[in-house]
Amino acid sequence: MQTVVKDENITLCLWANLEKNPRFKGLNFEEVGFGFELPKQLAVSDIAVRILHTHYDHLTLLARTTHLKIHTLSHRSLSGGDEIPAGLALPEQGEARDNGEGKDDNETQQQRVDEEVQSIQGVEGRKSAASQQSRKTSAQTAEGRGSQIQTQMEALSAEGDLTSPSEDLTVVDSTEHVQVVDLMEYTPLGGVFYFDVFHLPPQAHHVNSWEIRQLLDTGLQVFYYPIEKLSSDDTDTISCPPVTVSVRLPNCVVFLETPQVARWDAAGKQWRMDGIADVSYKEEEAEISFKMDVFQAFVLMQETYTNFPFQSWELRPLGPDSAVFTVKGAFVDVTITIQGDQCMLLSGQEKGLSHLLGKQMSGPALQRAMLNAGINIFVNEHTDKYVSTCGKDPLTEHAAYEQMALFASACAFSWSKWNSKCGAEHLVMQACEHHGPTPVPKDLWHLYLLGAQMSLKLEITEKSEAFCPDHYPGSELHSTFIHMLQDDMSTDGIVRTRESNYLFVNTVQNLLCATRPLMYS
Repeated sequence: MQTVVKDENITLCLWANLEKNPRFKGLNFEEVGFGFELPKQLAVSDIAVRILHTHYDHLTLLARTTHLKIHTLSHRSLSGGDEIPAGLALPEQGEARDNGEGKDDNETQQQRVDEEVQSIQGVEGRKSAASQQSRKTSAQTAEGRGSQIQTQMEALSAEGDLTSPSEDLTVVDSTEHVQVVDLMEYTPLGGVFYFDVFHLPPQAHHVNSWEIRQLLDTGLQVFYYPIEKLSSDDTDTISCPPVTVSVRLPNCVVFLETPQVARWDAAGKQWRMDGIADVSYKEEEAEISFKMDVFQAFVLMQETYTNFPFQSWELRPLGPDSAVFTVKGAFVDVTITIQGDQCMLLSGQEKGLSHLLGKQMSGPALQRAMLNAGINIFVNEHTDKYVSTCGKDPLTEHAAYEQMALFASACAFSWSKWNSKCGAEHLVMQACEHHGPTPVPKDLWHLYLLGAQMSLKLEITEKSEAFCPDHYPGSELHSTFIHMLQDDMSTDGIVRTRESNYLFVNTVQNLLCATRPLMYS
Protein backbone atom coordinates (compact mmCIF):
# COMPACT_ATOMS: atom_id res chain seq x y z
CA MET A 1 0.00 0.00 0.00
CA GLN A 2 1.30 3.44 -0.89
CA THR A 3 -0.11 6.94 -1.03
CA VAL A 4 0.97 10.54 -1.60
CA VAL A 5 -0.64 13.61 -0.04
CA LYS A 6 0.60 17.11 -0.73
CA ASP A 7 -0.36 20.76 -0.46
CA GLU A 8 1.47 24.08 -0.58
CA ASN A 9 3.29 23.42 2.72
CA ILE A 10 3.99 19.68 2.88
CA THR A 11 4.43 16.56 0.78
CA LEU A 12 3.67 13.24 2.50
CA CYS A 13 4.65 9.85 1.09
CA LEU A 14 3.53 6.72 2.93
CA TRP A 15 4.24 3.05 2.20
CA ALA A 16 2.96 0.13 4.27
CA ASN A 17 4.68 -3.26 4.03
CA LEU A 18 1.62 -5.49 3.78
CA GLU A 19 3.11 -8.17 1.55
CA LYS A 20 6.47 -8.64 3.32
CA ASN A 21 8.14 -9.77 0.14
CA PRO A 22 11.82 -10.62 0.81
CA ARG A 23 12.60 -9.68 -2.80
CA PHE A 24 11.33 -6.15 -2.30
CA LYS A 25 14.14 -3.67 -2.95
CA GLY A 26 12.59 -0.26 -2.80
CA LEU A 27 9.96 2.13 -4.04
CA ASN A 28 9.87 5.38 -5.99
CA PHE A 29 7.11 7.95 -5.64
CA GLU A 30 7.42 9.17 -9.21
CA GLU A 31 4.94 12.04 -8.92
CA VAL A 32 6.98 13.78 -6.21
CA GLY A 33 10.47 12.43 -6.92
CA PHE A 34 11.07 10.63 -3.61
CA GLY A 35 12.31 7.08 -3.24
CA PHE A 36 14.00 4.60 -0.92
CA GLU A 37 15.67 1.19 -0.87
CA LEU A 38 15.43 -1.17 2.10
CA PRO A 39 17.63 -4.05 3.30
CA LYS A 40 16.11 -7.52 3.58
CA GLN A 41 15.55 -7.25 7.34
CA LEU A 42 13.10 -4.42 6.78
CA ALA A 43 11.52 -5.93 3.67
CA VAL A 44 10.12 -8.80 5.76
CA SER A 45 9.17 -6.71 8.81
CA ASP A 46 5.82 -5.24 9.82
CA ILE A 47 6.76 -1.66 9.06
CA ALA A 48 5.52 1.49 7.40
CA VAL A 49 7.89 4.06 5.85
CA ARG A 50 7.07 7.75 5.89
CA ILE A 51 8.77 10.54 3.96
CA LEU A 52 7.44 13.91 5.02
CA HIS A 53 8.80 16.96 3.23
CA THR A 54 7.96 20.24 4.92
CA HIS A 55 8.57 23.22 2.66
CA TYR A 56 9.56 25.22 5.74
CA ASP A 57 12.43 24.63 8.18
CA HIS A 58 11.96 25.10 11.90
CA LEU A 59 14.76 22.71 12.92
CA THR A 60 17.50 25.09 11.78
CA LEU A 61 15.95 27.85 13.86
CA LEU A 62 15.90 25.45 16.81
CA ALA A 63 19.60 24.68 16.28
CA ARG A 64 20.49 28.36 16.15
CA THR A 65 18.57 29.31 19.27
CA THR A 66 19.83 26.26 21.19
CA HIS A 67 23.48 27.04 20.54
CA LEU A 68 23.06 30.78 20.78
CA LYS A 69 25.76 32.74 22.58
CA ILE A 70 23.91 35.42 24.50
CA HIS A 71 25.87 38.63 25.04
CA THR A 72 24.78 41.56 27.14
CA LEU A 73 26.19 45.04 27.55
CA SER A 74 26.59 47.18 30.61
CA HIS A 75 25.09 50.66 30.78
CA ARG A 76 28.50 52.07 29.95
CA SER A 77 29.07 49.85 26.92
CA LEU A 78 25.84 51.08 25.31
CA SER A 79 27.40 54.53 25.31
CA GLY A 80 30.64 53.34 23.76
CA GLY A 81 32.41 51.33 26.48
CA ASP A 82 33.52 47.71 26.67
CA GLU A 83 31.24 44.75 26.21
CA ILE A 84 30.29 42.56 29.15
CA PRO A 85 29.29 39.03 28.07
CA ALA A 86 26.68 37.33 30.16
CA GLY A 87 28.18 35.34 33.00
CA LEU A 88 31.50 37.21 33.10
CA ALA A 89 32.78 39.47 35.83
CA LEU A 90 32.24 43.21 35.61
CA PRO A 91 35.15 45.39 34.45
CA GLU A 92 36.79 47.72 36.87
CA GLN A 93 34.98 50.94 37.56
CA GLY A 94 37.94 52.87 36.23
CA GLU A 95 37.15 51.72 32.71
CA ALA A 96 34.11 54.00 32.58
CA ARG A 97 34.43 56.96 30.27
CA ASP A 98 32.61 59.22 32.70
CA ASN A 99 34.12 59.92 36.13
CA GLY A 100 30.74 60.03 37.78
CA GLU A 101 29.88 56.68 36.32
CA GLY A 102 33.10 55.22 37.64
CA LYS A 103 31.96 55.91 41.18
CA ASP A 104 28.90 53.65 40.93
CA ASP A 105 28.98 50.93 43.56
CA ASN A 106 29.29 47.31 42.51
CA GLU A 107 25.85 46.39 43.76
CA THR A 108 24.07 48.92 41.55
CA GLN A 109 26.17 47.98 38.54
CA GLN A 110 25.56 44.26 39.07
CA GLN A 111 21.83 44.89 39.31
CA ARG A 112 21.91 46.67 35.95
CA VAL A 113 23.69 43.77 34.30
CA ASP A 114 21.32 41.21 35.84
CA GLU A 115 18.33 43.13 34.52
CA GLU A 116 19.85 43.21 31.03
CA VAL A 117 20.64 39.50 31.10
CA GLN A 118 17.07 38.65 32.09
CA SER A 119 15.72 40.95 29.40
CA ILE A 120 17.79 39.32 26.68
CA GLN A 121 17.22 35.77 27.85
CA GLY A 122 13.48 36.44 27.84
CA VAL A 123 13.56 36.77 24.07
CA GLU A 124 15.38 33.61 23.02
CA GLY A 125 17.15 33.66 19.69
CA ARG A 126 17.19 37.47 19.23
CA LYS A 127 19.95 40.03 19.60
CA SER A 128 19.74 43.69 20.32
CA ALA A 129 20.65 45.84 17.35
CA ALA A 130 22.24 48.30 19.73
CA SER A 131 24.31 45.53 21.27
CA GLN A 132 25.46 44.35 17.88
CA GLN A 133 26.45 47.83 16.70
CA SER A 134 28.20 48.58 19.99
CA ARG A 135 30.17 45.34 19.81
CA LYS A 136 31.42 46.14 16.30
CA THR A 137 32.40 49.66 17.28
CA SER A 138 34.16 48.47 20.43
CA ALA A 139 36.19 45.86 18.59
CA GLN A 140 37.31 48.20 15.82
CA THR A 141 38.11 51.01 18.21
CA ALA A 142 40.69 48.73 19.76
CA GLU A 143 42.35 48.63 16.34
CA GLY A 144 42.43 52.39 16.15
CA ARG A 145 39.55 52.70 13.69
CA GLY A 146 35.81 52.98 14.47
CA SER A 147 33.34 51.54 12.02
CA GLN A 148 29.79 52.81 11.81
CA ILE A 149 28.74 50.40 9.07
CA GLN A 150 25.71 48.29 9.73
CA THR A 151 24.53 46.59 6.59
CA GLN A 152 20.96 45.71 5.89
CA MET A 153 21.88 42.08 6.47
CA GLU A 154 23.15 42.94 9.96
CA ALA A 155 19.97 44.80 10.78
CA LEU A 156 17.87 41.83 9.72
CA SER A 157 20.23 39.52 11.58
CA ALA A 158 19.58 41.49 14.74
CA GLU A 159 15.87 40.79 14.27
CA GLY A 160 16.54 37.08 13.76
CA ASP A 161 15.22 37.07 10.18
CA LEU A 162 18.16 36.14 7.99
CA THR A 163 21.18 34.85 9.80
CA SER A 164 21.89 33.37 13.16
CA PRO A 165 23.75 35.33 15.82
CA SER A 166 27.34 34.57 16.62
CA GLU A 167 27.58 30.89 17.32
CA ASP A 168 30.17 28.15 17.53
CA LEU A 169 28.77 25.08 15.81
CA THR A 170 31.83 23.65 14.07
CA VAL A 171 32.92 20.67 16.14
CA VAL A 172 34.86 17.67 14.93
CA ASP A 173 35.47 14.77 17.30
CA SER A 174 38.53 12.79 16.21
CA THR A 175 37.27 9.59 17.85
CA GLU A 176 33.63 9.58 16.74
CA HIS A 177 34.14 11.68 13.59
CA VAL A 178 31.28 13.96 14.54
CA GLN A 179 30.82 16.73 11.97
CA VAL A 180 28.48 19.39 13.30
CA VAL A 181 27.34 21.87 10.67
CA ASP A 182 28.43 25.49 11.00
CA LEU A 183 25.23 27.35 10.17
CA MET A 184 27.17 30.46 9.25
CA GLU A 185 29.13 28.56 6.61
CA TYR A 186 26.23 26.46 5.28
CA THR A 187 22.61 27.36 4.56
CA PRO A 188 19.81 24.74 4.53
CA LEU A 189 17.63 25.03 1.43
CA GLY A 190 14.31 23.61 0.31
CA GLY A 191 12.80 22.61 3.65
CA VAL A 192 13.23 19.48 5.79
CA PHE A 193 12.80 15.83 4.78
CA TYR A 194 11.58 13.57 7.61
CA PHE A 195 12.50 9.94 6.87
CA ASP A 196 10.89 7.61 9.43
CA VAL A 197 9.92 3.98 9.88
CA PHE A 198 7.11 2.81 12.17
CA HIS A 199 5.64 -0.46 13.38
CA LEU A 200 2.72 -1.45 11.21
CA PRO A 201 -0.49 -1.32 13.29
CA PRO A 202 -2.38 -4.63 13.67
CA GLN A 203 -4.34 -5.32 10.50
CA ALA A 204 -8.01 -6.26 10.36
CA HIS A 205 -9.10 -9.89 9.95
CA HIS A 206 -12.34 -10.86 8.28
CA VAL A 207 -14.22 -13.80 9.76
CA ASN A 208 -17.49 -14.52 8.03
CA SER A 209 -19.19 -11.13 8.01
CA TRP A 210 -17.15 -9.80 10.91
CA GLU A 211 -14.11 -7.55 10.79
CA ILE A 212 -11.82 -8.08 13.75
CA ARG A 213 -9.25 -5.41 14.53
CA GLN A 214 -6.97 -5.07 17.56
CA LEU A 215 -7.10 -1.57 19.00
CA LEU A 216 -4.00 -0.11 20.62
CA ASP A 217 -3.84 2.94 22.84
CA THR A 218 -0.09 3.41 22.35
CA GLY A 219 -0.39 5.45 19.18
CA LEU A 220 2.17 5.34 16.40
CA GLN A 221 5.22 3.33 17.47
CA VAL A 222 8.70 3.97 16.07
CA PHE A 223 10.50 0.98 14.59
CA TYR A 224 14.10 1.23 15.79
CA TYR A 225 16.71 0.61 13.16
CA PRO A 226 19.51 -0.58 13.28
CA ILE A 227 17.97 -3.53 15.08
CA GLU A 228 19.44 -4.17 18.52
CA LYS A 229 21.69 -7.21 18.90
CA LEU A 230 20.24 -10.40 20.35
CA SER A 231 22.93 -10.96 22.99
CA SER A 232 26.06 -9.43 24.40
CA ASP A 233 28.24 -11.65 22.21
CA ASP A 234 29.52 -9.68 19.20
CA THR A 235 29.11 -12.77 17.01
CA ASP A 236 25.36 -12.62 17.57
CA THR A 237 24.91 -9.08 16.38
CA ILE A 238 22.62 -8.49 13.45
CA SER A 239 24.09 -6.98 10.33
CA CYS A 240 22.05 -3.89 9.49
CA PRO A 241 22.95 -2.45 6.09
CA PRO A 242 22.24 1.23 5.50
CA VAL A 243 19.09 2.44 3.81
CA THR A 244 19.17 4.38 0.56
CA VAL A 245 17.20 7.58 0.01
CA SER A 246 16.71 9.55 -3.19
CA VAL A 247 14.99 12.91 -3.55
CA ARG A 248 14.37 15.30 -6.39
CA LEU A 249 15.66 18.78 -5.61
CA PRO A 250 12.91 21.27 -4.77
CA ASN A 251 12.04 23.45 -7.76
CA CYS A 252 12.04 26.63 -5.67
CA VAL A 253 15.77 26.69 -4.89
CA VAL A 254 19.03 26.91 -6.83
CA PHE A 255 22.03 24.74 -5.99
CA LEU A 256 25.16 26.22 -7.53
CA GLU A 257 27.25 23.20 -6.53
CA THR A 258 26.59 19.61 -5.50
CA PRO A 259 24.22 19.79 -2.50
CA GLN A 260 25.54 18.79 0.90
CA VAL A 261 23.38 16.45 2.97
CA ALA A 262 23.05 16.84 6.73
CA ARG A 263 21.03 14.76 9.18
CA TRP A 264 19.27 15.98 12.29
CA ASP A 265 20.74 15.13 15.69
CA ALA A 266 17.70 15.33 17.95
CA ALA A 267 19.71 14.89 21.15
CA GLY A 268 22.17 17.67 20.37
CA LYS A 269 19.64 19.79 18.45
CA GLN A 270 22.04 20.30 15.58
CA TRP A 271 22.70 19.31 11.98
CA ARG A 272 25.49 16.80 11.32
CA MET A 273 27.18 15.65 8.12
CA ASP A 274 28.60 12.39 9.47
CA GLY A 275 26.61 9.20 8.91
CA ILE A 276 25.93 10.08 5.27
CA ALA A 277 27.59 7.85 2.64
CA ASP A 278 27.63 7.13 -1.10
CA VAL A 279 26.23 10.49 -2.14
CA SER A 280 25.32 10.54 -5.84
CA TYR A 281 24.15 13.70 -7.58
CA LYS A 282 22.55 13.75 -11.03
CA GLU A 283 22.60 17.39 -12.06
CA GLU A 284 20.53 17.01 -15.22
CA GLU A 285 17.77 15.12 -13.42
CA ALA A 286 18.16 17.36 -10.33
CA GLU A 287 18.21 14.26 -8.15
CA ILE A 288 20.42 13.26 -5.25
CA SER A 289 20.69 9.88 -3.53
CA PHE A 290 22.67 8.72 -0.50
CA LYS A 291 22.80 6.12 2.25
CA MET A 292 22.10 6.51 5.98
CA ASP A 293 22.61 4.07 8.82
CA VAL A 294 19.44 5.19 10.57
CA PHE A 295 16.10 6.77 9.76
CA GLN A 296 16.42 10.48 10.49
CA ALA A 297 15.34 13.87 9.26
CA PHE A 298 17.72 15.35 6.74
CA VAL A 299 18.20 18.55 4.82
CA LEU A 300 20.03 19.72 1.71
CA MET A 301 22.62 22.43 2.24
CA GLN A 302 24.78 24.80 0.24
CA GLU A 303 27.76 26.93 1.21
CA THR A 304 26.39 30.33 2.16
CA TYR A 305 29.06 32.26 0.28
CA THR A 306 29.58 29.96 -2.68
CA ASN A 307 28.88 32.86 -5.09
CA PHE A 308 31.66 34.96 -3.53
CA PRO A 309 33.88 36.81 -4.23
CA PHE A 310 32.28 38.93 -6.94
CA GLN A 311 34.02 39.00 -10.30
CA SER A 312 32.68 42.47 -11.11
CA TRP A 313 29.71 44.76 -10.48
CA GLU A 314 27.94 47.77 -11.98
CA LEU A 315 25.35 50.30 -10.84
CA ARG A 316 23.84 52.45 -13.57
CA PRO A 317 20.73 54.62 -13.86
CA LEU A 318 17.68 53.68 -15.90
CA GLY A 319 15.88 56.98 -15.43
CA PRO A 320 14.74 59.29 -12.62
CA ASP A 321 14.66 57.36 -9.33
CA SER A 322 15.44 54.15 -11.20
CA ALA A 323 18.65 52.12 -11.49
CA VAL A 324 19.95 48.62 -12.17
CA PHE A 325 22.54 46.86 -10.01
CA THR A 326 24.42 43.95 -11.58
CA VAL A 327 26.75 41.57 -9.76
CA LYS A 328 28.81 38.93 -11.55
CA GLY A 329 29.29 36.23 -8.95
CA ALA A 330 31.59 33.25 -8.90
CA PHE A 331 28.81 30.99 -10.27
CA VAL A 332 25.81 33.07 -11.28
CA ASP A 333 25.16 36.67 -12.29
CA VAL A 334 22.47 38.63 -10.46
CA THR A 335 20.68 41.73 -11.70
CA ILE A 336 18.42 43.80 -9.46
CA THR A 337 16.42 46.79 -10.66
CA ILE A 338 15.51 49.55 -8.22
CA GLN A 339 12.43 51.70 -8.79
CA GLY A 340 11.75 54.06 -5.92
CA ASP A 341 11.77 51.94 -2.76
CA GLN A 342 11.01 48.68 -4.61
CA CYS A 343 13.45 46.09 -5.96
CA MET A 344 13.00 43.40 -8.60
CA LEU A 345 15.22 40.41 -9.35
CA LEU A 346 16.28 39.72 -12.93
CA SER A 347 18.48 36.77 -13.83
CA GLY A 348 19.44 34.74 -16.85
CA GLN A 349 18.81 31.58 -14.83
CA GLU A 350 15.10 30.88 -14.49
CA LYS A 351 15.30 27.38 -13.00
CA GLY A 352 14.52 27.61 -9.30
CA LEU A 353 13.81 31.36 -9.47
CA SER A 354 10.54 31.52 -11.39
CA HIS A 355 8.68 32.46 -8.21
CA LEU A 356 10.93 35.52 -7.72
CA LEU A 357 11.76 36.86 -11.17
CA GLY A 358 9.91 40.00 -12.17
CA LYS A 359 8.24 40.58 -8.81
CA GLN A 360 8.49 43.95 -7.07
CA MET A 361 9.26 43.84 -3.37
CA SER A 362 11.11 45.77 -0.69
CA GLY A 363 14.86 45.41 -0.30
CA PRO A 364 14.76 43.32 2.91
CA ALA A 365 12.03 41.08 1.47
CA LEU A 366 14.08 40.48 -1.67
CA GLN A 367 17.13 39.58 0.41
CA ARG A 368 15.21 37.00 2.40
CA ALA A 369 13.66 35.54 -0.74
CA MET A 370 17.02 35.28 -2.52
CA LEU A 371 18.67 33.64 0.49
CA ASN A 372 15.87 31.09 0.73
CA ALA A 373 16.25 30.40 -2.98
CA GLY A 374 20.00 29.76 -2.71
CA ILE A 375 21.18 32.95 -4.45
CA ASN A 376 23.23 34.92 -1.96
CA ILE A 377 25.11 38.13 -2.72
CA PHE A 378 24.60 39.62 0.74
CA VAL A 379 27.04 39.88 3.61
CA ASN A 380 26.98 40.20 7.38
CA GLU A 381 29.46 40.59 10.23
CA HIS A 382 30.70 37.00 9.79
CA THR A 383 31.31 37.00 6.04
CA ASP A 384 34.99 37.93 6.20
CA LYS A 385 35.66 34.67 8.07
CA TYR A 386 34.70 32.68 4.98
CA VAL A 387 35.46 35.01 2.05
CA SER A 388 38.67 36.79 1.06
CA THR A 389 38.28 40.58 1.00
CA CYS A 390 40.10 43.69 -0.15
CA GLY A 391 40.43 44.83 3.48
CA LYS A 392 39.10 48.36 2.99
CA ASP A 393 38.57 51.02 5.63
CA PRO A 394 34.90 50.65 6.63
CA LEU A 395 34.28 54.37 7.15
CA THR A 396 35.63 55.26 3.71
CA GLU A 397 33.67 52.42 2.17
CA HIS A 398 30.41 53.43 3.82
CA ALA A 399 30.88 57.06 2.78
CA ALA A 400 31.36 55.89 -0.81
CA TYR A 401 28.05 53.98 -0.76
CA GLU A 402 26.25 57.04 0.59
CA GLN A 403 27.58 59.26 -2.19
CA MET A 404 26.98 56.66 -4.90
CA ALA A 405 23.34 56.42 -3.80
CA LEU A 406 22.93 60.21 -3.94
CA PHE A 407 24.09 60.30 -7.56
CA ALA A 408 22.62 56.96 -8.71
CA SER A 409 19.94 58.70 -10.81
CA ALA A 410 22.49 60.37 -13.08
CA CYS A 411 25.82 58.53 -12.71
CA ALA A 412 27.02 55.02 -13.41
CA PHE A 413 29.55 53.21 -11.20
CA SER A 414 31.51 50.07 -11.88
CA TRP A 415 34.17 47.69 -10.61
CA SER A 416 37.87 48.40 -11.15
CA LYS A 417 40.75 45.96 -10.97
CA TRP A 418 42.83 48.65 -9.25
CA ASN A 419 40.60 48.63 -6.17
CA SER A 420 42.59 45.71 -4.76
CA LYS A 421 45.92 47.43 -5.55
CA CYS A 422 45.44 50.86 -3.99
CA GLY A 423 45.73 49.94 -0.30
CA ALA A 424 43.25 49.67 2.57
CA GLU A 425 42.88 53.44 2.99
CA HIS A 426 41.66 54.08 -0.55
CA LEU A 427 38.99 52.89 -2.96
CA VAL A 428 39.11 52.88 -6.75
CA MET A 429 36.07 52.60 -9.01
CA GLN A 430 34.96 53.58 -12.48
CA ALA A 431 32.32 56.27 -12.79
CA CYS A 432 30.75 58.60 -15.33
CA GLU A 433 27.57 60.55 -15.99
CA HIS A 434 24.97 58.45 -17.78
CA HIS A 435 21.28 58.90 -18.59
CA GLY A 436 18.88 56.34 -19.96
CA PRO A 437 18.60 52.54 -19.89
CA THR A 438 21.28 51.82 -22.51
CA PRO A 439 24.65 50.31 -21.49
CA VAL A 440 27.49 52.71 -20.73
CA PRO A 441 29.94 53.18 -23.65
CA LYS A 442 33.40 51.99 -22.63
CA ASP A 443 35.11 55.26 -23.59
CA LEU A 444 33.02 57.24 -21.06
CA TRP A 445 34.39 55.50 -17.97
CA HIS A 446 36.94 57.29 -15.78
CA LEU A 447 38.79 56.03 -12.72
CA TYR A 448 38.37 57.77 -9.38
CA LEU A 449 40.39 57.39 -6.20
CA LEU A 450 38.47 57.85 -2.94
CA GLY A 451 39.98 58.44 0.46
CA ALA A 452 38.97 59.71 3.88
CA GLN A 453 40.47 63.14 3.24
CA MET A 454 40.47 63.52 -0.53
CA SER A 455 39.02 62.25 -3.80
CA LEU A 456 40.57 62.63 -7.23
CA LYS A 457 40.25 61.60 -10.85
CA LEU A 458 43.03 59.22 -11.89
CA GLU A 459 45.15 59.45 -15.01
CA ILE A 460 45.42 55.68 -15.47
CA THR A 461 42.78 53.48 -17.09
CA GLU A 462 41.70 49.87 -16.68
CA LYS A 463 44.14 48.94 -19.45
CA SER A 464 47.17 50.49 -17.74
CA GLU A 465 49.98 48.11 -16.82
CA ALA A 466 50.50 49.35 -13.26
CA PHE A 467 48.64 51.33 -10.64
CA CYS A 468 49.59 55.00 -10.28
CA PRO A 469 47.82 57.48 -7.97
CA ASP A 470 48.58 60.52 -10.18
CA HIS A 471 45.55 62.68 -10.82
CA TYR A 472 44.14 63.36 -14.28
CA PRO A 473 45.79 66.42 -15.91
CA GLY A 474 43.61 69.50 -15.52
CA SER A 475 41.38 67.96 -12.85
CA GLU A 476 41.04 69.29 -9.33
CA LEU A 477 41.18 67.58 -5.94
CA HIS A 478 38.07 67.51 -3.78
CA SER A 479 37.25 66.51 -0.23
CA THR A 480 34.27 64.37 -1.30
CA PHE A 481 33.47 62.04 -4.16
CA ILE A 482 30.27 63.81 -5.23
CA HIS A 483 32.06 67.16 -5.59
CA MET A 484 34.64 65.39 -7.72
CA LEU A 485 31.90 63.96 -9.94
CA GLN A 486 30.18 67.32 -10.32
CA ASP A 487 33.23 68.74 -12.11
CA ASP A 488 32.43 66.62 -15.18
CA MET A 489 28.64 66.55 -14.96
CA SER A 490 26.12 68.47 -17.03
CA THR A 491 23.58 70.85 -15.54
CA ASP A 492 20.79 68.40 -16.32
CA GLY A 493 22.64 65.63 -14.50
CA ILE A 494 23.19 67.74 -11.40
CA VAL A 495 19.51 68.74 -11.36
CA ARG A 496 18.47 65.10 -11.64
CA THR A 497 20.57 64.13 -8.61
CA ARG A 498 19.08 66.94 -6.55
CA GLU A 499 15.56 65.82 -7.45
CA SER A 500 16.16 62.18 -6.45
CA ASN A 501 13.54 60.85 -4.08
CA TYR A 502 14.86 59.99 -0.64
CA LEU A 503 13.22 56.54 -0.77
CA PHE A 504 15.19 55.69 -3.90
CA VAL A 505 18.44 56.99 -2.41
CA ASN A 506 17.87 55.01 0.78
CA THR A 507 17.05 51.81 -1.13
CA VAL A 508 20.19 52.06 -3.27
CA GLN A 509 22.35 52.77 -0.24
CA ASN A 510 20.90 49.82 1.68
CA LEU A 511 21.50 47.52 -1.28
CA LEU A 512 25.12 48.64 -1.60
CA CYS A 513 25.71 48.28 2.14
CA ALA A 514 24.10 44.84 2.10
CA THR A 515 26.39 43.57 -0.68
CA ARG A 516 29.52 45.71 -0.09
CA PRO A 517 30.86 45.31 -3.64
CA LEU A 518 33.94 47.46 -2.95
CA MET A 519 34.97 45.00 -0.24
CA TYR A 520 34.08 41.62 -1.74
CA SER A 521 35.13 41.95 -5.38
